[in-house]
Formats: sequence, C-alpha cells, structure tokens
Amino acid sequence: MTRIGPDWFELQSHAPLANGDGLTYLHKRTVMGIQANTVQRREAAHWRVFPNEPLASLSGLRVGMDISRNRDQVWEQSLGKPSAERRIDLSAVFRESEDGFVLALCDADGITTSASLTIEKQPAKSPETAETALREQLDRFGNTLFALTDCQVVWQRPWFVPGSAINRLRREAVAQLEAARLAAHVRLPRCPAVSPPAAYPETSLSYLANVYNQAARAFYARHGVTFIAAAYEAHAEPGEVSLMITRHCLRHAFSLCPKQAKGVTGVQGQVRADPMTLVNGNERLTLKFDCRACEMHVMGRMKKHVLKMPPPGTGHDPC
Repeated sequence: MTRIGPDWFELQSHAPLANGDGLTYLHKRTVMGIQANTVQRREAAHWRVFPNEPLASLSGLRVGMDISRNRDQVWEQSLGKPSAERRIDLSAVFRESEDGFVLALCDADGITTSASLTIEKQPAKSPETAETALREQLDRFGNTLFALTDCQVVWQRPWFVPGSAINRLRREAVAQLEAARLAAHVRLPRCPAVSPPAAYPETSLSYLANVYNQAARAFYARHGVTFIAAAYEAHAEPGEVSLMITRHCLRHAFSLCPKQAKGVTGVQGQVRADPMTLVNGNERLTLKFDCRACEMHVMGRMKKHVLKMPPPGTGHDPC
C-alpha cells in the first residue's frame, strides 16, 4: 500500500484490478477482508481503491503493508461464460447397415469407436427434413466431454429413425469412446526425487504429527527429523495431552479474553487465561489457552479401558 485518503487507498500492483475484487491484509494474526467497490488506474501499476467499508472500520490498515487479492472478479466472470467450458472436438459418421444403423465417433486425439443399432428400416414420411432432424438429434451431447464439429450421414435414402433409438445409439457410442480414451491415457512420469531430500522445517515431532506407521516414520527420517514421537493412536501418551487445538475460544465467547480486557480501565491485568473445565457427562476436559497464538487446547487423557486395548491396525481389534 502506498497512500491512504479519506475514503480510498492506493496500492501498487502489476496485475490489473477491477471493481468487486476481494482484498485481504493481516492485522495481529487476523486476516481482514476488503470489498473493492470501485477501482481506478492511476498510473501503469498504481491503483486507487474505494472500498465498500469506511476506512475507519478497517483496523490496522496502514501505508507500507502488503495487500493480497483473494477474489478476482474478472476471472470469476470469465469462468461463468460458455467460452470457459472445455470440450473435446468430435466428428461423427452415421451410416446404414444391413440390419440397421451404425454411429462411428472420432475425437480430436484420433481415438475412434462405433455403436450399432438393430432396427427395422422404415422410409421417412418427410424425406426433405429427415436428415436435418437426424443431425439435430445426433448433436445432443449435453454435459458430456465432447462437442460435435462435423457430422456425415451416409444412407441410400432418408429413413425414419425414432428419437429414442438415436439417443440410445449416441449414448452407447459416447460410453465406448470415454472408455477408449481412458484406456489410451498415458500418465506423465513422476518427477525424480530431489537429492539430497529437502530438509523438514523441524528436527523433532511430537505425537501431534500423527506418525503412526513405519512408512511415515521413514519419510520424516529421510528429511532430517531425528526425534519422532509415536502417534496418539499408538497408546504412547498415557498422560493429559491436547486432544484438539482450535481458534474458537470459549474465554473469548464469554468475554473473558485478556486481549479484550487490554486497555480497559479497572479490568486490565485482572483477566488471565487460566484453565477452564469442560464437563461432558462424567468426562471432564481441561481447557488451556495459548493467547499468543490465539488458540484453545482441549486437554484430556486416554481412557483406561482404551489404553489397555491393542492399538488399531495391530490385528487384535475387537469385532
């Protein structure tokens, strides 16, 4: 951000901005959202943004901070247009056979399939419109992956073919083509492994990493982790541990958050993030609060009868 005015702010961006874009910035570890009402280009890469919200309500907004875009209005509008739909070009040949008709399909990759229809041939009552009606019926590929670009009709004379029969023939041909494309698909080779392997950001992992099997343990060891605690499911944590870590804080919900009390005369310093207890029937869970990270930890210990059971996956699970 380069400037702030009474009801606008300016920022530098080489990507074009548009009315309705969604912008965000980080304020005290909280993501703040901005709806751009009007955007004006000031210079080649400078934009003036008039947000929907009053600037006074945008806490922490200041010159020099980074602004991110999390919704591109022009991009979203382009995705809603028919031009955004990706289809595979398809050519079709409809011809008569001895006992009915055959529909052959060929896609842009050269994959071909055909389906046959056994039916008694009946002359068309309206020969002049029979072929046009047939082409319209064959072109109904709807929500499939394909778009018909060329259609040939090869017959000795116009025949009457019921619409239900044409639909059945087309669906069968499309199903065969999709199966043929899947069988012919060649997966790209995997990228070679980086040597030496990239170092993991931490050298030790607690039970929260959920390393349960040997494959996971070997993965972390390969990337430089030297200490790997067993997963909680391995029954290696008999004491009280964090069962859940959440940003939803009950102290905040009850207006007991130390950050809420900060700066309030007579209250500041009186509210502390002391543990609370969550009671669920006969079960009591301790709630501890990490105010620096703005997280609530639901603490508990594994139940005795569960601790005596073999860990899951050992082949001794009860039926």
